[in-house]
Amino acid sequence: MAELPIPDLPPARCSGRFTISTLLAMEEGGRGPYTPTEGSSCDSVQPTHLSSSTLCTRTFGYNTVDVVPAYEHYANSKGVGDPRKSRPSLADLHSILKPDPGRLRTPVSDLQQSNGLPEAGPEAGLEEAEGEPGRDSVPEPVRFGWVKGVMIRCMLNIWGVILYLRLPWITAQAGIALTWLIILMSVTVTTITGLSISAISTNGKVKSGGTYFLISRSLGPELGGSIGLIFAFANAVAVAMHTVGFAETVRDLLQEHNSLIVDPTNDIRIIGVITVTVLLGISLAGMEWEAKAQILFFLVILVSFINYLVGTVIPATAEKQAKGFFSYRADIFAQNFVPNWRGPEGSFFGLFSIFFPSATGILAGANISGDLKDPAVAIPKGTLMAIFWTTMSYLVLSATIGACVVRDASGSLNDSMAMGSPGCEGLACSFGWNFTACTQQQSCRYGLSNYYQSMSMVSGFGPLITAGIFGATLSSALACLVSAPKVFQCLCKDQLYPLIGFFGKGYGRNSEPIRGYMLTYVIAIGFILIAELNAIAPIISNFFLCSYALINFSCFHASITNSPGWRPSFRYYSKWTALFGAAVSVVIMFLLTWWAALIAFGIVIFLLGYVLYKKPDVNWGSSVQASSYNMALSYSVGLSEVDEHIKNYRPQCLVLTGPPNFRPALVDFVGTFTKNLSLMLCGNVLIGPRKQKMTESQLMADGHTKWLMKRKIKAFYTDVVAEDLRSGVQMLIQAAGLGKMRPNILVLGYKRNWRTASPQSLEDYVGILHDAFDFKYGVCLMRMKEGLNVSRVLQAHVNPMFEAAEHPENGTGSRAAPDTGDPTTLASEQQASTIFQSEQGKKTIDIYWLFDDGGLTLLIPYLLGRKKRWGKCKIRVFVGGQINRMDEERKAIVSLLSKFRLGFHEVHILPDINQKPRPEHIKRFDELIAPFRLNDGFKDEATVNEMRQGCPWKISDEEVDKNRAKSLRQVRLNEILLDYSRDAALIAITPPIGRKGRCPSSLYMAWLETLSQDLRPPIILTRGNQENVLTFYCQ
Repeated sequence: MAELPIPDLPPARCSGRFTISTLLAMEEGGRGPYTPTEGSSCDSVQPTHLSSSTLCTRTFGYNTVDVVPAYEHYANSKGVGDPRKSRPSLADLHSILKPDPGRLRTPVSDLQQSNGLPEAGPEAGLEEAEGEPGRDSVPEPVRFGWVKGVMIRCMLNIWGVILYLRLPWITAQAGIALTWLIILMSVTVTTITGLSISAISTNGKVKSGGTYFLISRSLGPELGGSIGLIFAFANAVAVAMHTVGFAETVRDLLQEHNSLIVDPTNDIRIIGVITVTVLLGISLAGMEWEAKAQILFFLVILVSFINYLVGTVIPATAEKQAKGFFSYRADIFAQNFVPNWRGPEGSFFGLFSIFFPSATGILAGANISGDLKDPAVAIPKGTLMAIFWTTMSYLVLSATIGACVVRDASGSLNDSMAMGSPGCEGLACSFGWNFTACTQQQSCRYGLSNYYQSMSMVSGFGPLITAGIFGATLSSALACLVSAPKVFQCLCKDQLYPLIGFFGKGYGRNSEPIRGYMLTYVIAIGFILIAELNAIAPIISNFFLCSYALINFSCFHASITNSPGWRPSFRYYSKWTALFGAAVSVVIMFLLTWWAALIAFGIVIFLLGYVLYKKPDVNWGSSVQASSYNMALSYSVGLSEVDEHIKNYRPQCLVLTGPPNFRPALVDFVGTFTKNLSLMLCGNVLIGPRKQKMTESQLMADGHTKWLMKRKIKAFYTDVVAEDLRSGVQMLIQAAGLGKMRPNILVLGYKRNWRTASPQSLEDYVGILHDAFDFKYGVCLMRMKEGLNVSRVLQAHVNPMFEAAEHPENGTGSRAAPDTGDPTTLASEQQASTIFQSEQGKKTIDIYWLFDDGGLTLLIPYLLGRKKRWGKCKIRVFVGGQINRMDEERKAIVSLLSKFRLGFHEVHILPDINQKPRPEHIKRFDELIAPFRLNDGFKDEATVNEMRQGCPWKISDEEVDKNRAKSLRQVRLNEILLDYSRDAALIAITPPIGRKGRCPSSLYMAWLETLSQDLRPPIILTRGNQENVLTFYCQ
């Protein structure tokens, strides 16, 4: 711990540890036994942003800036190092404490925070107020436990009309054995999904949004958003489906009593609209009333179950026997144990597709995650318990009704007969009933295979089964009516899609999405008025299955990425069972209705594509991010195991941009030919004291990365803090990159102000080029007539008195650049336009391949010419030669270029390259180097070295004389460039190399200046590291 200097204090203070009474006293009175009294202090220094009156109470009684672990330090943290309530920074603990009165905190507030006690006040918002005392400014919202909030809700949504009207018929068709298999197969999928939900929901704090929240925060906004939208819509249409199911049952009752309101179809519409309006009223009354209604429906269904089970043990009356019910009989059980397929749907998968929707509904509890007391406990416990009890109810119902009721019965009391009468076929004969005639004619109206209301017939009191059907349909409709707006509200707040934010507003203490309720109501009314949902039902089932598949895949994906952030407290899951559940869900989608599955996938892909295109600015720490890291790490390590080959050579560039927004042309040039091809790394050297510049570095990095992203440059940004420019570049050259993903070319801007800059900066600049060659780098210098550095223009908008940095045109470091690294400022900054962003048309790219550097001078223009903006440019290659051998040399170069397959067909030989330049140009060169000459009069080397002590950039007379031919060659080359390439779009030329220790920096810069001066197009001075980057072999 970072200890503070301690003055003499009373012995009772700042010693020992806290006790419960201490904490209570602090909370109630704001002052505890360790709180310094007025006039005393726990520390001897001036108050920092950590108030001196709380230094003791923030720890366990000792006088230190460090604090104990507390809830507030981790609450609502989004990024690494971005907590909501800050602990002392590393600088507070590691560096010298300085007074900072502007950052003082209120002592009472700190006292309440000490040891993790919650801070009073409403500013933390509703999300953090859950379960924390001391927040009375916001009304306490209604919260549900696992039974009332999840288990009952899921059971009601799972139970439906299929339980009452189709399960007996499925038992008759498939037999008890295969019916159990169908049930267990369906439940296997839902159980695996339940385990996946449990794992995801216990991996961190779950907020409102249910299924959408779980998938989007796990897999990211792309898949989460698409599933959230279709899942909310499916729930809204499911409201209409369940309501129409209820309305049809009521219509049938009215029809039996000849009491139709209008006609059968319009009666469904009228009853459906009235019903969904009543359900909307219950929902708008609040979650508490909705939960009470669900409990009422739950009790009605339980009573109907008990009524049915009681009915199975009551001795059968003659009327019930005529309809096929004979109480429990072993031979009935044996006959119904095996299948008896009938009709077009009489197949295993046909019946499976009918039953499976009755096993869904397990997401009803998760969908109201924001209204649960503890979602991490309630969702796993409630969902799995709901699956267990509903599965037991299905199995018991199938077995009991299969042991009581025969498959075929006439329902006529006249079919009774004496035991053992001849001419009777079938199991009912042994019970005194002859159903042979209707069985053979397939005209039986009753029995498990023919009568959907078998449960009602078996039960002790038939109307209770009807009440159970009402309870199942209405509870499912109500659950969907609540789920759809809750999921949609969370989706609206995330703003992934346009035009839906209006529906995300919440009202009341539970933040009820009233606008979402109204939208769901309108959608439900629309589908209720259709009154024919047989075509819509398969699509809805597929939407739900799509959600199951993605939930399982989310669990699998989060597990397989091995992210340290994946730490679910629910341990009873397996990544492989989750993957199996996802695959089975997809298979079932196509087994149910293949065309509906294709529609569901089409909608998901469309919505996925939209979010991928828009790229919303959200960061939820999804498993996709973790997977990207894993893949990058795996491939990077794998790349290190592969030997390099010339065919796979890529120009990986370390670009000395300084702040990238200062030199946009340099960034655009390199970004053009490296995009989707190779590595680009923007390097910046921050020159100055490390302590001061480290803070600047941390602030700048994020802003410059966002600037590159906004400019659509696929590059990395990195900076180093150094005492001088050259040592900083040496750090970058040696340390930049990872494994084989390391730069092999150093790209920097030409130093235009080399004549007026400080001699040391000139020496550093040329030294950087020598360092690059020492480390086997290729070098690429870029010069533009108007210069590269636009920092003066940028800063003029911020500070009219801005003074340019000491190295404004060297394409490297920065000394003072106020407001350049603020992420918001950089992201919103107007992007400077450069020549590399515009269409070049039918111009030329001229390559002067004067010296064989391995082919880099050819490769970079070739890569540039492959891009759309430069694609119409004609590439011309110029090489030196002798006038009497022009044809032979041209044929040799054309042959070599054709073997490289670069597509360069226009080759020019420069026979006059060794001619003497014009006198006025020679004179201009001499005037250029005159201020840097030593004028030693050709003295011996020892005398020259003594005269040059402290000024190594000076040029001796002997060095001028020895390099005279090379100097004149640069003058002549400039004349050639002006003659041939005045109107080119780009010039690429091989520059000379100055021998280290033998060519002064000023002389070398004079060569580069002379070579590239007075040219309108950008000129790229490219020199490879003398190793091949081109090959014409295939192995």
